[in-house]
Amino acid sequence: MFENIEWLFFDIGSTIINEHTAYEHRLKGIAESANVPYETIYKIAVEFYKANKKGDSEAARLFGVQLPDWYTEGEALYDDATQCLRTLSTKYKIGIIANQSLGVKERLQKHGILRYINLVVSSAEEGFAKPDKRIFTAALYKGNCKPENAAMIGDRINNDIVPANLLGFYTIWIRQGFGKYWRISNSIEKPDCIVYNLTQLCDLLVRDEER
Repeated sequence: MFENIEWLFFDIGSTIINEHTAYEHRLKGIAESANVPYETIYKIAVEFYKANKKGDSEAARLFGVQLPDWYTEGEALYDDATQCLRTLSTKYKIGIIANQSLGVKERLQKHGILRYINLVVSSAEEGFAKPDKRIFTAALYKGNCKPENAAMIGDRINNDIVPANLLGFYTIWIRQGFGKYWRISNSIEKPDCIVYNLTQLCDLLVRDEER
């Protein structure tokens, strides 16, 4: 399936970066503002995610409180992220297509993984955000790549898989973070492959004898 792939484009949040602590911080902020237990907010958020909605935003709206700012300090690489990118970068060109604030290259450098990445395309720099297909076409243009020679890897069906499918990318859904709760309801939401962590992704894309 992947013999024609030249570029691997990754999302960042809940794909390369573990956002568990950052989301926990946000949900605890909602709970404090709403004066309800954290466990209650967490359960409500999960139910919204299972309904294909953004649970943290919907929980804040439900209780009429402001959505807390994102806790960037709570972000950390997944344990297998560095090894995965190091391995894949020997066979593929690696790109980023992500909805991120300014300074994403610096943050990737801080995490020690920018050395494995050939191209970073983020919403802050491009002026439009996923699921807008223009951010994907911008990445293809900058990478001099055709969609049939690219794979999109991300945790969000609506932001990552659907627009990439519409453009003709190969798509890989990595079921990490809250995105794992998405319920696929139609063919355009269906990825070509599903993995549950970055180690499985490497196993899928690189044969053992090539490592």
